Amino acid sequence: MAIYSPSGASAGIGFSIPVDTVRRVVNQIIRYGKVVRPSLGLNVANDAFVRSVEVQLRKELKGVMPVEVVKGSPAEKAGITGTLMRSDGSIELGDLITQVNGENVESVEDLLCQLETKKDGEYVTVTLWRKCNQRLTERIRVKLTTSDKLIGGGGARKPVGSAFE
Repeated sequence: MAIYSPSGASAGIGFSIPVDTVRRVVNQIIRYGKVVRPSLGLNVANDAFVRSVEVQLRKELKGVMPVEVVKGSPAEKAGITGTLMRSDGSIELGDLITQVNGENVESVEDLLCQLETKKDGEYVTVTLWRKCNQRLTERIRVKLTTSDKLIGGGGARKPVGSAFE
């Protein structure tokens, strides 16, 4: 546990990092000189945006909403589509990711936690609702890559896997 305190005293904000995360990150830094995170190759809406869409649609959307699929990424190859905001302010719904390898994904954090334990080149099974419609549920296999490979390939314009703001 670490304590942040602007005064230097032992009072302030405490936080901790799970030991499994520390072990994984430290091993990656030793091996590669940096943290290597697996990626589907998409940017997702933050959870607050998904909640606002829920209110507008008057239906529950328990999942993560892609808003950008990087060209040439595993997500694009697997056919994952993002939700689009049109110039008139209307929304064209894309996919909603609800599970990874059978584990529920209800928030951006859930998705990141599911992916960070995987390796580059590993396959995951993604369950999604096409057009955010539960009746259009599909399961697809996606081969993970790294954010570095996507950015290095010129496809991504910002860190892949981060929440869209």
